[in-house]
Amino acid sequence: MEGLGKVSEQFKDVLKLDQSIKKLCEKFKHQKSMLLLGRGSQHATALEGALKIKEISYLHCEAVMSGELKHGVLALVDEDLPIVMILTRDDIFAKSLNAYQQVIARKGRPIIICNTGDDEFPADKTEKVEVPHTVDVLQGLINVIPLQLMAYWLAVGEGLNVDFPRNLAKSVTVE
Repeated sequence: MEGLGKVSEQFKDVLKLDQSIKKLCEKFKHQKSMLLLGRGSQHATALEGALKIKEISYLHCEAVMSGELKHGVLALVDEDLPIVMILTRDDIFAKSLNAYQQVIARKGRPIIICNTGDDEFPADKTEKVEVPHTVDVLQGLINVIPLQLMAYWLAVGEGLNVDFPRNLAKSVTVE
C-alpha cells in the first residue's frame, strides 16, 4: 500500500527523463532492429515496450527473456545493435546480471534501465536510464515508462505521426 501511495510521484520523476531519452534515441536513427531484455516479471515489461516500439516507430523490436539470451539471440549482439536491458533491483537481480555480462563480453553497449543511484553499471560500458525503486509488483509500471518514451521519440525522429499509427485497429468489435 505504501508503494501505491508513492507511485504517482515516481511516475512524474520518470517523465522528467523525457529529454535525455530523446537524446539517447537520436543514436538509433538509422537502426533496423532493437532488442529488449528482461527477466521474471520484467520480461512482461520488455514485451510491452517492444510492442509499443513496433506499433508507433515501425522499428523491428524483440523482447527476450534475459535468461534465454544464450539461445540464438546472443549471436546478434555486437557494438551496433541497440539493446535495452531492464535491470532494476529485485529478488532475481543477481541472476539477471549474467545476461548483462554476456552482452558486455561481446562488445555490446547496452542501455540499462536501473534504479536511481545504482553503481553496478559503469558509464564506459553502458548508458543508464535511472528510475525510482518501488516494491516488486509495481516496478514494471515504473520501468515501462522509459520504453514508452523511447517508442515516442523513435517515431518522432523518423517523422512519423504517433497519433495515427498505421495498420492498428482503432476499436474493438464484439459480437
